[in-house]
Amino acid sequence: MKPLIACCGLDCESCDARIATVGNDEELKEKTAQKWSVMNNAPEITAATIHCMGCRTDGAKFAYCSDYCEIRRCVHEKGFNTCGDCEELDKCRIVGSIFQHHPGAKENLLSPEMNTRG
Repeated sequence: MKPLIACCGLDCESCDARIATVGNDEELKEKTAQKWSVMNNAPEITAATIHCMGCRTDGAKFAYCSDYCEIRRCVHEKGFNTCGDCEELDKCRIVGSIFQHHPGAKENLLSPEMNTRG
């Protein structure tokens, strides 16, 4: 199972927050913070808050992902690795919003190396 696929199916390996953290890239942290701040109408997102090693890996997590993500919380409460383990995946309103904007996320969850459903 690919550990850099988030609970929702997004690919943490291509996430600017993770890339900036791993590379200690302050310029990318600043750029990401500005983008996410505008996108989420959240001025509290600053370069100092862009610190993440990935949703399902050990290490730092972006504050939203660790503290507020409804998807990640649901996956952990159900004892799953990802939403791909859940039989309600196709009708779930929570993760469905991710699939609307990032259809590749669902494909990631359903890929043979991720899918643990029988």
